[in-house]
Amino acid sequence: MQVNCMKQRPNQLADLKERYREMAKDEERERDAKQWIEGLLRDIARLGLTISLLICLAFAQKDAPAKESAPDVPDAIAVPAGLEPVLFARGSGSQIYTCQAGPNGKFAWTFKAPEAELKDRKDKVIGEHSAGPTWKLKDGSEVTGKAVAHVNSLDDESVPWLLVDVTTNSGKGALANVTKIQRVYTRGGMPPNYGCDASHKGDETKSKYAADYFFFAPVK
Repeated sequence: MQVNCMKQRPNQLADLKERYREMAKDEERERDAKQWIEGLLRDIARLGLTISLLICLAFAQKDAPAKESAPDVPDAIAVPAGLEPVLFARGSGSQIYTCQAGPNGKFAWTFKAPEAELKDRKDKVIGEHSAGPTWKLKDGSEVTGKAVAHVNSLDDESVPWLLVDVTTNSGKGALANVTKIQRVYTRGGMPPNYGCDASHKGDETKSKYAADYFFFAPVK
């Protein structure tokens, strides 16, 4: 019986060694699987972050205003080198005129002030244009200017295109650094050719108009 037991022991030892080897392989496979899963989760997290960043960038680019290009205008109202357009606004409203006597004693409709809303390219109201002439935005910035040059519009029934020098700036918004303004592509706004004489002295009339305004500031 003792001999039989001695014969069985090597077999038992071999079985135990084999079991240990299998257990080690299982542990290694489990460790490898765990590492693979952890790596996959890290990759997924990085991918998710990348996708989130791409989405944020896409929305940021969508909401960011497009860079403006200067309009094609006659040399007489062109802005000097070193300036770039920083804002576009479409004005729509009225040109206001009063009936007054001129130096020659003749009565005529005399320009008094503009009265218009300013909208961006998405048709959102961003400010107003009024006497001064003044351009005031909802962001708190404001400029007042003086026309220094003009050219005739594309038709006889529209007010001229203008080049305006900014004389005062206030606020810290989009108009803070603006030095020049162009009024172009005007539609309407001319005074009537009737209704102004001595009996109508001081009367006011409004002519509907629209125009595109480009605001220029020094290149950064």
